[in-house]
Amino acid sequence: MNSAPQDGKLTFDQCWELLAASVVGRLALIVDGHPEIFPVNFVIEHRSIVFRTAAGTKLWQSGKETPAAFEIDGYDADSQEAWSVVARGTTAIVDSDVEQAAADALGLEPWEPGDKSHYIRLSLQVLTGRRFKVAAPHIWSTRLTDQRRTSFE
Repeated sequence: MNSAPQDGKLTFDQCWELLAASVVGRLALIVDGHPEIFPVNFVIEHRSIVFRTAAGTKLWQSGKETPAAFEIDGYDADSQEAWSVVARGTTAIVDSDVEQAAADALGLEPWEPGDKSHYIRLSLQVLTGRRFKVAAPHIWSTRLTDQRRTSFE
């Protein structure tokens, strides 16, 4: 992967590469006037984010075709760098059997048990990201489970 520009901003293509390599992200929707965050597993299909859901809040709100945001992030212990990608766009229900089959062919299978027969597409309007070097933790005062510890121990 190409390195990020000096200011830490990821290029458009780097953001897509990170999205394509990820399987879980967080969907942010406005529900009843307040933000709600939903973890979802997803695939990239036709330069959009597709996920499956059951009947409920995500389906109801996504069907309104209102603005939404999506975020993924990660940490590379070898390079001691963290990264974050944020997408903004509009959600819509995917009714086409052909489009649903295309998403399934990419491995879109719900992680959570239950009927997840509704497909949602987030069509992106904005895609941004950044990468940064993580500050060395003070090893004796960080949690034992902090991923950064193993990089420095």
